[in-house]
Amino acid sequence: MKDKKLAVLIDADNISHTNVKGMLEEIAKNGTPTIKRIYADWTRRTVAGWKKVLLDHAITPIQQYSYTKGKNSSDSAMIIDAMDILYSGKVDGFVIVSSDSDFTRLATRLREAGMLVLGFGEKKTPTPFITACDKFIYVEILDDDDETEEPKEKKEAKTESKRKALSNIDKKLVRLISHSVDELSDDSGWAFLGSLGSHILKKKPDFDPRNYGFQKLFPLIKSIGKFDIDQRETGVKNVRHIYVKNK
Repeated sequence: MKDKKLAVLIDADNISHTNVKGMLEEIAKNGTPTIKRIYADWTRRTVAGWKKVLLDHAITPIQQYSYTKGKNSSDSAMIIDAMDILYSGKVDGFVIVSSDSDFTRLATRLREAGMLVLGFGEKKTPTPFITACDKFIYVEILDDDDETEEPKEKKEAKTESKRKALSNIDKKLVRLISHSVDELSDDSGWAFLGSLGSHILKKKPDFDPRNYGFQKLFPLIKSIGKFDIDQRETGVKNVRHIYVKNK
């Protein structure tokens, strides 16, 4: 399968520079970022943190002066560039990094043109922008950019965050998975796990097992305890196909 070429457009005014390494690693799972641009008024102190990581990750800064106080001028620059890139025909998809709902229409327009659209933002991101993307990933669940030993306070914060994530496994999530299993299942009620994750994403673009403290879908489903699981041999050593069924 051909690796998708992606244009990564970052709104520095509405996203933190923390976890940039984890974000780029996540993007690499979906394709090759052939264009990486970040937009901001670089004369402002609020984006100083981004300046330190741009060279390390080969991200091109685009200067956009704030002509009016309180207005985010980076939005229009990103949208214009996105449309120019779209019509150039050089990419297969876009990554929009922002927590701003102003990019909802852009994401919708790019998808109408047949582009894959991935969104990255904080958990405060408004729902319209999230649902306008094919997939939306919260930056809070990504690995830290800092590879040094974590202080005790930070480890405790992560533990608390995971505890809260586990508490979010509610009836809505169970119902979403259960209905998706029904929609994909064969005559005997079994649904292939590999197809299940993609099907759920079509309904809920911000679905990610990491939001609930799990790295993969399989352990999340096992933890719920409301589904039968069948691991079938494939004839290939150490490779099994996993099927899920409603109890």
